[in-house]
This record gives sequence, C-alpha cells and structure tokens, in this order.
Amino acid sequence: MTSAYEKMLAGQEYWINDPDLIEIRYQTRDRVDEFNQLGARDVELKSQLQHKIFSQVGDNVHMEKPIRIDYGINTKIGNNVFINFNFVLLDCCPVTIGNNVFIAPNVQIYTASHPLDIEKRNQHVGFAAPVTIGNNVWIGGGCIILPGVTIGDGATIGAGSVVTKDIPPNCTAFGNPCKVHNKA
Repeated sequence: MTSAYEKMLAGQEYWINDPDLIEIRYQTRDRVDEFNQLGARDVELKSQLQHKIFSQVGDNVHMEKPIRIDYGINTKIGNNVFINFNFVLLDCCPVTIGNNVFIAPNVQIYTASHPLDIEKRNQHVGFAAPVTIGNNVWIGGGCIILPGVTIGDGATIGAGSVVTKDIPPNCTAFGNPCKVHNKA
C-alpha cells in the first residue's frame, strides 16, 4: 500500500488530511513558529532550526522572518542563499533551491495544487509538482512560482511575476504570466 506521503511526493492525487501528513505539518509549523520568535541576533539558533525544518541546508543560508513552510522536509537549499521577509513555501513535492540564490520579500513557491473538479476538491484531494531553482538566480519581490516550474541557472525573475512555466538559463523574465524578455 502506498502512503499519502509517497503519493504526494510522486505527484499523484492524495488526501491532504491524512493523519501522517497533518503530523508532519504540525511539527514543521512548531519549528517555524519557534524560528519566527527568535531575535535578529539569534543567528546560530536560527541556523540550527533551519537544519531541523529543511531536508538540506547549505552553508551561509540566511532567512529573514517571518517564514511560512508547509513540510520543509521536501526542500533542499544550497550554499550562499538569502531569503528575505515573508517567504511562503508549500513544498508538497520536492523543492530545490540552488547555490547563490537571492529571494526578495514576499516570494511564494507553490508545489501544491487541487483538482478543478469541485466534488474532488471538496473531498480535500491534492496533488503536487516539484519546483527547481537553479544556481545564481535572483527572484524579485512579490513573485509567485507555481507547481512544476524550473528556473534555469543565472536567471533573473522581475518583481511581481507569476511564473507558470519553465524559465531558461541566463535570461531576464518578468510579467504575469512570466515571460522571457532578454537572454544573456
């Protein structure tokens, strides 16, 4: 038998109110709440909590508060990453954030989705698709990155963009929906 967690990671439909999933979310939210209560100078404690929240955290990772994280255990963060205020991460599927990534305030990354069919949605069915952010990426303030998106190495995403499709490496992209406007 496949667990709801395994189905979720595989991108299959799953029941979002599965007790095991609820428990993972509670544990993550407890750690996130603790992180958000720490003072700005509590750098070492914040780093320790980041390692408890996420499956992998590289060196020199800085996150401003507050953060809101769904699972955490499905997310890998590289080295030299700066995440600014009000970061939201719904990581029902794997999220990979590369090295040397700058994430501006109010950025939201969603792997989670729900069926368009109303009856199914009302049964609290969900599904997800992974998000990958390459190395040397800058994501501007207020961006929303939707399920299944890959942002290539060296890309810059302009503020306020809604990223609905993959963005190639070494380009500047912006808008709603986000589109490439120049390549390096």
